[in-house]
Amino acid sequence: MSQTHEIVASTYHHTFAKFHPILATIQPGDTVVTKTLDSGGQDFHGAQLATRGNPLTGPFFIEGAEPGDSISVHLSKLTLNRDWGYTSIRLGLVALNPDHVENVFSSAYKMDLVRKDRSDLLPWDIDLDRNVVSPRYPESPSQVLEFAAQPMLGCIGVVPEGDFTPTSGPSGSWGGNIDYNMIREGSTVHLPVSQAGAFLYVGDGHALQGDGEPLGNGIETSMDVEFSVTLHKGRELTGPRVETDDYIISVGSQPEFSSSLNRGLQMATSDMVTWLAADYGMEDWAAHTLVGMVGQYDVVTVAGSMALRVPREYLG
Repeated sequence: MSQTHEIVASTYHHTFAKFHPILATIQPGDTVVTKTLDSGGQDFHGAQLATRGNPLTGPFFIEGAEPGDSISVHLSKLTLNRDWGYTSIRLGLVALNPDHVENVFSSAYKMDLVRKDRSDLLPWDIDLDRNVVSPRYPESPSQVLEFAAQPMLGCIGVVPEGDFTPTSGPSGSWGGNIDYNMIREGSTVHLPVSQAGAFLYVGDGHALQGDGEPLGNGIETSMDVEFSVTLHKGRELTGPRVETDDYIISVGSQPEFSSSLNRGLQMATSDMVTWLAADYGMEDWAAHTLVGMVGQYDVVTVAGSMALRVPREYLG
């Protein structure tokens, strides 16, 4: 019988590693209720519980998971649990034309406003009752911005094969710091298993983030997270996939600046045609044509990953 594990970590990690103490061992089908810190290491009370750099909650050891399998992580709840967050105040220069960069405004705003010794961060108010977010920018009363919150997880991943222990900064075939705004409540994330037990980690909650994460971050905040895991024996994956009510999505997941966005597009497209043939019984030509007619590409991270969405309505 499936169980629910309610657990809050006391120690957080910055690597997807198999040598960290296991936070919980779960059976496939079990539900986990937990919390994540913001990217700077603060919890829902604002207490500093870890150093900055996307501290991770985990690892969760999945009983029965072996190399060559895959797991599906269904995010049943992603709930904002505090009334503030923060972003950079300026777009990352990599998102701008070089000639524009020469005239861009300074990233210096106010020292120590959000983080000690940082002057480039903009605080945001999170209205939990109205589910809206707004930048706290009193110097410009004429520029009032307010958006509906759309919580997402920036980090979700497992330990890759061998002794490779990536930090919580990049993404790759193991998942990691994917920063894809479709990884939200109700989504299911599929990940390859490369180690016995998989060693699943989650973290880096955002209240809202645009396509590509062009600021270099979303609205960084802490989160209440509820998920369950399904194990697929012998179902090998080459990288992350995501499913929502409306789409199946292949993610060409790679570290930023490691290659061109076109490489991420190729990875996502290749995985999608494989997926359509294997799970939906499509002949090769039909899979290629379907992608060519209704496929939708997302920039996941500037100078990093791409994703390919196919609407479910065309899958029969």
